[in-house]
Amino acid sequence: MQEGAPLVYQGVMFMPNPNDVVQALTADTGELLWEYRRALPEDLADYISASGTNRNLAIYDRLIIDTSNDDYIFSLDAATGKIAWETRILDYKEQPAQQSSGPIIVRGKAISGRGCFPKGGPTACVITAHDARTGKEVWRFYNIQKPGEGEDSWGGVPYEDRWHVGAWMMPSYDPALDLIYMGTSVSAPAPKFLLGGNDQQHLYHNSTLALRSDSGELVWYYQHLIDHWDLDHPFERILLDTAVAPDPEAVAWINPRIKPGERRKVLSGIPGKNGVIYTLDRETGEFLWARPTVRQNVVGNIDGATGKATVNPEVLFTASGQEHLVCPGNCGGKMWLAGSYSPQTNMMYHPLQNTCMNSKVIIDKRDKEALYGEMNRSIITPGTEDLGTLQAISLETGKTLWTHSQRAAMTSVVATAGGLIFGGDATGKFRAFDAETGAVLWETDLGSPVTGYPISFAVNGRQYIAASTGYSITTVCLLRLTPELQPGNEHRLFVFTLPE
Repeated sequence: MQEGAPLVYQGVMFMPNPNDVVQALTADTGELLWEYRRALPEDLADYISASGTNRNLAIYDRLIIDTSNDDYIFSLDAATGKIAWETRILDYKEQPAQQSSGPIIVRGKAISGRGCFPKGGPTACVITAHDARTGKEVWRFYNIQKPGEGEDSWGGVPYEDRWHVGAWMMPSYDPALDLIYMGTSVSAPAPKFLLGGNDQQHLYHNSTLALRSDSGELVWYYQHLIDHWDLDHPFERILLDTAVAPDPEAVAWINPRIKPGERRKVLSGIPGKNGVIYTLDRETGEFLWARPTVRQNVVGNIDGATGKATVNPEVLFTASGQEHLVCPGNCGGKMWLAGSYSPQTNMMYHPLQNTCMNSKVIIDKRDKEALYGEMNRSIITPGTEDLGTLQAISLETGKTLWTHSQRAAMTSVVATAGGLIFGGDATGKFRAFDAETGAVLWETDLGSPVTGYPISFAVNGRQYIAASTGYSITTVCLLRLTPELQPGNEHRLFVFTLPE
């Protein structure tokens, strides 16, 4: 699956490709300088499904650092592409984990998360730190609460039966506070009546975790939603300082202690598939405000004073065979398709989808083979024919200031200092939007879904925009909802610049 973000340094572009292929290219001409192809085990697919994704790379000194599909972390010499070091994190046969995203570098350490499977048990669900120079492990944080670690939040479920709380996207980092912010995914099975009870938190699923970089110590956590439907919350957290004055007409849930207009260090964005924006104080984890962006019926209420989210009882499962219309569906709402932030406008820009799903519980007891234990059928949200939407949202007020809607699903975007938002869609259209108004200023057709993360970079004073296309499970899921749209699925990298 092609979901890669190019990394550019000193005129060289390092491109992560599916199945642990890394390429180094001259960033302005595309000349191939070297290529690394990892030798993966022939039986890997027997243990880790959909293992080909490689979203991002990190760079430290002269090393390119990545996580591999066979559960290693490794580094390449940036000049030659030769292996410098590699360290096994997990045994893919005994503790299978899906390392679809690479690390970030924090104070000389490579910080990475991963998805995990029920067959791997709870100890496969870890966030790790490795010395970026040597690959030596520094610490690992377990995403699933162990018995005896405070009040039990799993309803007495044995530790070995606590499954699948992954952290499969990239973290964010605040160097002033020395805090790493990592989002986590759902547990398995999804309906909590099968997993210790609907009244349990099942920590730390669907949470933001704030960890110390030197030790992995948990400083605070905030749980966004107790999941029953496979609505993960591992997506990007945006860190910024802003005045906080949520507009009650636009924002559903507000902390009553906020002094309107006060400047706060916040963590914001849409962390989960349900499309709800959450804004927290990133120093303490205090809830500030939250609001939906697309139709959702899973969050019934959020207590502004405590930040505790309550599930809508109308879509809560209590027995096998039950079926509910759940919005959004498990392809998003929001997905790994990234939003962006512009300090010029103090707006964030999020690609979203109008989806729902008919979700039915198909098991009556925990089963490692059944994973979520549900059968889900996605549909476009009733009442609209437009699947995709790009929304510009004020970080100060929480208001949506403009919206671009269209039939095709929207994919990742990037904001630039030139007052533009570049982003693609599932049919291969790639556009430049005016950051202030949302007007489409330019577009082209790349022929295949724009599944990679677009970036902006400069070489010798000239500005470029890069975006990649290809196959991804998410865009396939979304394209099924618009069957008249039939793009290709070629894996290609496109680079644009203005004429001389």
